[in-house]
Amino acid sequence: MDDAKPDQARKGRGAVSNRPGRFEAHDRHAIDDGWDLDDDVPPLRTVVTDERPKTIINRNKSPDIPFDRSINPYRGCEHGCIYCFARPTHAYYGLSPGLDFESRLFAKPNAAELLEAELFKPSYKPRVMAIGTNTDPYQPVERERRITRSVLEVLQRFNHPVGIVTKSPLVLRDLDIIGPMAEQGLASVGFSVTTLDGDLARTMEPRAPRPAKRIEAMRRLSDAGVPVIVMAAPIIPALNDHELEGILEAAADAGAGRAGYILLRLPLEIKDLFTEWLQAHRPDRARHVLNNLRQSRSGELYVAGWGKRMTGDGPEAEMLAQRFKLACKRLGLNEGRSVDAATRTDLFRRPPKAGDQLDLL
Repeated sequence: MDDAKPDQARKGRGAVSNRPGRFEAHDRHAIDDGWDLDDDVPPLRTVVTDERPKTIINRNKSPDIPFDRSINPYRGCEHGCIYCFARPTHAYYGLSPGLDFESRLFAKPNAAELLEAELFKPSYKPRVMAIGTNTDPYQPVERERRITRSVLEVLQRFNHPVGIVTKSPLVLRDLDIIGPMAEQGLASVGFSVTTLDGDLARTMEPRAPRPAKRIEAMRRLSDAGVPVIVMAAPIIPALNDHELEGILEAAADAGAGRAGYILLRLPLEIKDLFTEWLQAHRPDRARHVLNNLRQSRSGELYVAGWGKRMTGDGPEAEMLAQRFKLACKRLGLNEGRSVDAATRTDLFRRPPKAGDQLDLL
């Protein structure tokens, strides 16, 4: 942990501090010791550690999300999005949800092996497998590790439906897998677009690909016949909420057929991390942003109740929902066949293993 200088924004990193997680016995704060020496603060490099979990499919019963199973090839995310709701998970490992989350990553090299074993079980019943719901499956480390690709190769062999969520055009690398699966109704790709403002994106999600690159990737996927979804997420009152219609319009123009939005969520440590970020990068509107958010969260910065945590409540939240609905209607989003993309389970087949006796029919 960096204690040599006071907490301050770092170029290329989202979190301002690296404060301990909620399970640690002691909190630590950086201070200025009067020695302003460059070698006091070593460069913050990204470190990737392999872990070998015993299972790879995460299950959930949340009524707020449209899938019941997911795979996350990586833990932690170098994109460094300050608002990422996955940040608090690093606290379970004695690490900070702040800078540790975006610089100390964990990879799961046996993900494809575990998935294959799970799909071969006679008791397994297929439904859409979501990839990238916690951390981005196409963050920079995927260029070399190719764990996400190996997972897709297994799903393709089994004709298993998949829905991918990412911020990265790196997904285009796997179009040779995603394209044929989409042609069978087995694949879709969702892009999270928080803002169209490059300057805001550079500080809020510093190592994620720029918004324009995401829009172009959506266009290329759509041109290849892949169903595309846009998530305007998160919507932050008094910061990017005015961009909602613009984001949806740009995505629809690029070929997106479905859309969604999520009001900013600030569970656990993210409340403090996001407040630090506002004070460092948008000090003139920090109080305004937080006060407006409270108006949509029953006076709190976050309310975790089912049915409200994604969209909030109150007049401001209702107005946002109405704006979203009207924009989707005007742009033709969430209509027709696009709503049912990539949900087929009738094509699921277990491929023969080496040594298996072939069926007569």
